[in-house]
Amino acid sequence: MANKNIVIIGAGYAGVNAAKKLAKKFKKDDSVSITLIDRHSYHTMMTELHEVATHRVEPDAIQFDLRRLFNRTKVKLVTDNVTHVDHDAKKIETENGEYPYDYLILGMGAEPNDFKTPGVNEHGFTLWSFEDAIKLRSHIETTVAKAAIEHDEKKRRAMLTFVVCGSGFTGIELIGELVEWKERLAKDHKVDPDEITLYVVEAATTILNMLERREADKAEAYLNKKGVKILKDSPIVEVREHEVVLMSKKTIPTYTLAWTAGIQGNSDTENYGMEKAHARRLKVNQYMESEQYEGVYVVGDLAYFEEQPGEPTPQIVEAAEQTGATAAKNIIAEIKNEEKTAYEGKYHGIMVSIGARYGVANLMGIHLSGWFAIFVKHLVNLFYLFTIRSGYYMVKYVQHEFFQTRDKRNVFRDLLTRYGNVLWSLPLRIFVGGFWLVEGGSKLWGQEIWQKATSSIGNLPLLFKGIGQDSWLLSSTINMDFPWLQDPTSGATEAATEWAEPILSEMPGWFAWIMQIMMPTAEIALFMQKMMVFIEIGIGLAILFGLFTWLANAASVGFLTMFTLTAMLGWDKIWALPASIALMNGSGRTFGLDYWVIPYIQNKLGRFWYGTERSIYRDK
Repeated sequence: MANKNIVIIGAGYAGVNAAKKLAKKFKKDDSVSITLIDRHSYHTMMTELHEVATHRVEPDAIQFDLRRLFNRTKVKLVTDNVTHVDHDAKKIETENGEYPYDYLILGMGAEPNDFKTPGVNEHGFTLWSFEDAIKLRSHIETTVAKAAIEHDEKKRRAMLTFVVCGSGFTGIELIGELVEWKERLAKDHKVDPDEITLYVVEAATTILNMLERREADKAEAYLNKKGVKILKDSPIVEVREHEVVLMSKKTIPTYTLAWTAGIQGNSDTENYGMEKAHARRLKVNQYMESEQYEGVYVVGDLAYFEEQPGEPTPQIVEAAEQTGATAAKNIIAEIKNEEKTAYEGKYHGIMVSIGARYGVANLMGIHLSGWFAIFVKHLVNLFYLFTIRSGYYMVKYVQHEFFQTRDKRNVFRDLLTRYGNVLWSLPLRIFVGGFWLVEGGSKLWGQEIWQKATSSIGNLPLLFKGIGQDSWLLSSTINMDFPWLQDPTSGATEAATEWAEPILSEMPGWFAWIMQIMMPTAEIALFMQKMMVFIEIGIGLAILFGLFTWLANAASVGFLTMFTLTAMLGWDKIWALPASIALMNGSGRTFGLDYWVIPYIQNKLGRFWYGTERSIYRDK
């Protein structure tokens, strides 16, 4: 068999998928070489560009290095710009070299389509590449910062108005993220969040037209609830430096227009001499092969194949992956002299995220909305990373999406994020809270009833039949072995035998002096003893339910230290002291009441004491 060179241009969803399949098939076949050429050294997760553009995740969260994806495979990686495809000589010319091919896969994808609307290129922002996302994010942050110190109200209002043109996947996902980012932008720049205005401008009479109306209507209702102004049947006819003009002649003053109105085939293919169809997509047959050139395949958003008359392959990730797989299968078939396989699109549905915590989806007739739709989208993304065999980026995805976000901008809000909350301390919190409940419970009911009731689940109802005579609430016995409190009725010595071997053999003299001041008489000691029952149960409940956990654990540390110095704490319970210290870390904000209570108190007290911050003050 003669040597075969396979060249793939474009490391998008389709190109990466095709390269993976070819590399696996020809892993041990030295007669086949595979070269993947892209102008970047990384694969971009295009479906998550809106997250970078709105500062939900850092840029590296959607940037997958090609070496990590293809190391230990036979795929050769070339970072270069393709300048020409010579179909006659069967070679690829780049800025820095030439690459002969026997089979070629074109997967350069698409680019934004401005529909020749005046001013879009000069004054608008697109969101179709990694660079676009970084540029838009920087512009928004800079614009809000400038608006914060702008005294001209009209100009300030325009600077704080953000317009998204188009209500497809990209537009709605972008506006959804802006809804959530708005609060952080306002806080960081001391701007009232209500000053920031968000628009979606759509030429059609409805939004999200790729979805069924039930999902689209839910999405629209959610955006309306969040204060987004949705203008339908309102084509933009001109984009000016600081305003957009609608067909109705109405203008929207704005310094930021995100253009997500549509896409077209990559302009890099303009001189490839290949037949084009609608929106500059390249025509292919049912095998994803060019109708003009044998051995040349087109995949992803760049390919135009009508699955049904007038219905081309959709420009979605699933179609990109499947067209890439089809091209790879047919190249394998050609090399192996086997029958080719026609393309059959199998699409499992459509999902749209509207921010980090809400989404809508239609998966094979199953209609989802809200939290569950977003959760399923994460599972789909993880499955994609699994299909391209990247365990490394699966782990990184979980980190970026669940543990490294801020401002509750993930599907679990801040319950899992590592910033300020410690999920891993939850088991310890339950254990320490349980420790104090056991301590308090045994004192409340008395040792005899407590031991019987907790010996088995079946005996628990004993706790509802009343407390025992040895309960600290009923007992007149002082259960603390303090010499100055001992008298003929004390019984302290007998009580002390119930404790395990104490850490200290006797109370230090300086601490005995302090305790004698605090509890000089048996009456005061008995009162403190009864109070101790409620204090221990209170500490246990507070830690268990995550309410005021810093204070509760500080109290835990204080009492355990006191018990140690009074020679009453045994070695079997000393573990609770370092455990309580470890829980003084905001642990209640992870599956605890502090998640809501502490921010509420901080907000209310902060405003009461410090007032409301503003970027411009106009005191008179």
